[in-house]
Amino acid sequence: MSRFLAACVQLRSSEDVSENIRTTCGFIRDARKAGAQFIATPENTTLMAPDGGAKLELSRREENDTALPAFAALAEELGIWLLIGSLAIKVSETKTANRSLLIDPRGTIAARYDKIHLFDVDLPSGEQYRESNTVAGGAAAIAADLPWGRVGLSICYDLRFPHLYRTLAKAGAFALTVPSAFTETTGKAHWHVLLRARAIENGAFVIAPAQGGLHANGRRTYGHSLIVSPWGDILAEAGTEPGFIIAEIDPAASADARVRIPSLRHDRDYTGP
Repeated sequence: MSRFLAACVQLRSSEDVSENIRTTCGFIRDARKAGAQFIATPENTTLMAPDGGAKLELSRREENDTALPAFAALAEELGIWLLIGSLAIKVSETKTANRSLLIDPRGTIAARYDKIHLFDVDLPSGEQYRESNTVAGGAAAIAADLPWGRVGLSICYDLRFPHLYRTLAKAGAFALTVPSAFTETTGKAHWHVLLRARAIENGAFVIAPAQGGLHANGRRTYGHSLIVSPWGDILAEAGTEPGFIIAEIDPAASADARVRIPSLRHDRDYTGP
């Protein structure tokens, strides 16, 4: 379980898919030059559409998606593990999947995860989101084996459902990825505390690349991509501008945290109230 460098790419994606691909690839190259061996991008990497209908119109089925060949070729060229936090992948005439894709250093898709929990909410600020109108929710927790150990996948709103991360940790994940596009309102209130909580309660690293700033469609996302240690320490944090952060990951720190606080072994079945 050797140490490695992980990076989070922070973006401010628009509805211009080609430009988003170029920007993302540029930051991935920069992170690799800084030594990163595992690089993760945010939710909605290549498309921040103004609404679900526009996203559906601009989306393609996985085999026809224009971004995946570019990202696969880049992962192979740079010899990295690349997590594309999520793409809108068309799965029917009325729905997309919010899909995270892990690409290995050969340019092969090693894992796919479709976001399970969909963001349907009316915020006090007046913002409304109905992700389920145009997105099909996933039904499976996914973890993948990397050279450094097992990593559990999730996306954004999943962060509020701790049992998913418990399942991944109990399946052996020493690190959890949370690519996101948190709103500014909810991000200010909950982003840091939720990410640190998921790290602490599972004794796992949390790698959380984010969208940040005012997007062309008027949406404002929180940014503050984070890499958190299994003890809850923030190892790296972005502001709101696009770019990347990087931190050293020592898988042994996860094993150590789980010895010091062995709560994963202490879960018990119980009856409800």
